[in-house]
Amino acid sequence: MKWIFAFLLAVAIFGSAAYFGYKIFIRPEMIMRAEKEAAANPHPTPDVSLPEFEAAKKLRDEGKLVEARSAFTALIQKYPGGLHAGEAQDLLGEVNTSILLSNYPSPEKEEYIVRSGDVLARVAQKLKSTPELIMRTNNLSGTMLRIGQRLLVSHPEFSILVQRNAKWLYLLDHQHFFKRYRLLDEKLPANSAAKIETHVAEIMAWKDGKRIGIGSPHFLNSTRWIRLAAPGYILYSEPDDAHQILDIPPPNDGIGMSATDVDELSSLVNPKTAVTVMQ
Repeated sequence: MKWIFAFLLAVAIFGSAAYFGYKIFIRPEMIMRAEKEAAANPHPTPDVSLPEFEAAKKLRDEGKLVEARSAFTALIQKYPGGLHAGEAQDLLGEVNTSILLSNYPSPEKEEYIVRSGDVLARVAQKLKSTPELIMRTNNLSGTMLRIGQRLLVSHPEFSILVQRNAKWLYLLDHQHFFKRYRLLDEKLPANSAAKIETHVAEIMAWKDGKRIGIGSPHFLNSTRWIRLAAPGYILYSEPDDAHQILDIPPPNDGIGMSATDVDELSSLVNPKTAVTVMQ
């Protein structure tokens, strides 16, 4: 019987030691590891905006551009800091330009029938548009018009907001978001003001190192710059996949964007377009 008592006593002693060892050393270590894993893998934020985002994308994919525009706009207003806010802005910008720069029918477009004596610049001025915007909307390859020709003309009121630190250029229409463009480079003086209010001074087009005008047959395939009224502020083109070789090197000062973006933006703005540049 003594050996049984000794065995039970040993079990009690070593069992107690094991229990206290677990409680003092092992369990705290396990809790600490669990806490670290929980911190490293937090519970995912519910993606409450996903159904509306997917519904807006579906409208876009089905070619229902006006409906998609309304859906993306509502989504951004409802979830300004949502998981899909940035992507929704990019898709809304694509939808907006697809509607504007095509003959896709939309409520804001006016039909104009070309009359005798009409020239593109005069029509653009009369209808408060720009020659290139009318050309792009109606898929015109040149500035010549035909009597009786039907043109779709939009009347946007664009302004530009440049956020240098965030590296975004926002194009606004009647002070509402229209599209955003990525800034690629900046070559401005170190003492540049934190904020400037200016406007577009001119659209510059280059071909083979020479300036050309909108009436040139090479205008649509030219390298564009947008010169602002503030000295040293030029939105210039940088090479991209669609424009690997440009017709002129970059200026000494300015803000660089992809050539495709400058090409598109230059067709939307005019010398009256207000521009705000901020750090």
